[in-house]
Amino acid sequence: QVQLVESGGGLVQAGGSRRLSCAASGRTFSSYAMGWFRQAPGKEREFVAVITWNGGRTYYADSVKGRFTISRDNAKNTVYLQMNSLKPEDTAVYYCAAGRGGIAVVTTAYDYWGQGTQVTVSS
Repeated sequence: QVQLVESGGGLVQAGGSRRLSCAASGRTFSSYAMGWFRQAPGKEREFVAVITWNGGRTYYADSVKGRFTISRDNAKNTVYLQMNSLKPEDTAVYYCAAGRGGIAVVTTAYDYWGQGTQVTVSS
């Protein structure tokens, strides 16, 4: 069982930066791939980024590539999402998720989800 708690959301101006954190409980955190997803009002949840269990590989949605960076610290049971050059279209609730597979972009590949943290980018 893995419990996930996101933090770091808030209001930011376009062009600004924000770092999200996702703290995990459980001793098996380091065995999971960790993903970030987001969901805007009226839209489906979409993939943002994923990192493998040891941080060796990452993968990003085209919409955030070059602006967002996913990383993890297994000693702290935490995964991060550094978001730079934010745009109004990045406004959404951001969720972290844990999955047993490797690189995966679909929600069904993930077993555990956090409650989400709101990021609002003003123009």
